[in-house]
Amino acid sequence: MNVSRPQNIAAALPDVVTRYLTAHRARDTATAIAAFSADATVIDDGKTYRGTAAIEAWLTRAAGEYTYTTELIGAQQSDATHYTATQHLEGNFPGGTVDLRYQFTLDDGRIERLIIEP
Repeated sequence: MNVSRPQNIAAALPDVVTRYLTAHRARDTATAIAAFSADATVIDDGKTYRGTAAIEAWLTRAAGEYTYTTELIGAQQSDATHYTATQHLEGNFPGGTVDLRYQFTLDDGRIERLIIEP
């Protein structure tokens, strides 16, 4: 399912994904980490983080490294457990703007795997 109208984009994503994205945007690490399963994996910027302790450290570092805004600009469901959210970021990081795909794999109502890439 591809959604192009901004007001309907978030509706295309499951609650756990929108909860994570909202918490991450607000830099609410406790709420963001609660969206992950205990043995989840995150791959971001070529690095892999396994388990909630490593993911929490990544979220904490990412929240303080740069100042940026995010806007959800796209959402796609591949099947019952795979979703992609496309976020537009603008900030003081190298390049200043980027569109990133957040590729989620869900298991039992939690995020089991998240891959973030352009």
